[in-house]
Amino acid sequence: MPELPEVETVRRGLEKLILGKKISNIEIAYLKMIKTDLDEFQKEVPGQIVESMGRRGKYLLFYLTDKVLISHLRMEGKYFYYPDQIPERKHAHVFIEFEDGGTLVYEDVRKFGTMELLAPDLLDAYFISKKLGPEPREQDFDLQVFQAALSKSKKPIKSHLLDQTLVAGLGNIYVDEVLWRAQIHPARPSQILTAEEASAIHDQTIAVLEQAVEKGGSTIRTYTNAFGEDGTMQDFHQVYDKTGQACSRCGAVIEKFQLGGRGTHFCPQCQRRD
Repeated sequence: MPELPEVETVRRGLEKLILGKKISNIEIAYLKMIKTDLDEFQKEVPGQIVESMGRRGKYLLFYLTDKVLISHLRMEGKYFYYPDQIPERKHAHVFIEFEDGGTLVYEDVRKFGTMELLAPDLLDAYFISKKLGPEPREQDFDLQVFQAALSKSKKPIKSHLLDQTLVAGLGNIYVDEVLWRAQIHPARPSQILTAEEASAIHDQTIAVLEQAVEKGGSTIRTYTNAFGEDGTMQDFHQVYDKTGQACSRCGAVIEKFQLGGRGTHFCPQCQRRD
């Protein structure tokens, strides 16, 4: 958390709040969040105008006048915009002040989030270096390429989907949901999946993430959008955080186990390992 749908929801919110605004100052309370040269970051950001907002996988992109600010929210990152007075916020770490008096505040309880400043022409190389897979859209997420990548890997399918190389944006919540819908056990090795199973995962990845974006993401614990509102996708989860409950498809009891250090939810009847 946040995963692609939550980051996309934040992007859409910020698009309504800060486009066209000129940055007058940036205050950084937790310096370790800045992963590019700190002096350059503090010198280059003021004076920039927020031209547009973008997203790549789980990365939030601020397209400025002649730079791109890359923000990764990690586990608990969130943005809030204040048009004038800023309330006291315990976990506020970055303050982006605008000429009109408004301030965009980045909060992060765990302080895992990161920010980097790049020239726009370096953006493609940046994501290539991260080995980031395609966006989960029909026009980008090629089924044959996906099947070929699966056939070469012994990784459990859940772990493989989480590593962002097959497709960008899936995290623990939505991988569990995708595999439940596709009726695939999370520990199945990628290379033994049939073409039909790979196709089901491909299609459900697109469908689940599209639905989650439509519902404004999932609020599990602390996530809110840029307006401080909760998402509603958690109301449509079929397996994540449903341990001990009846599977809505077959009635078996949903189970949870650890896979690659991640809590993993599945239906033992619908998602058989053999």
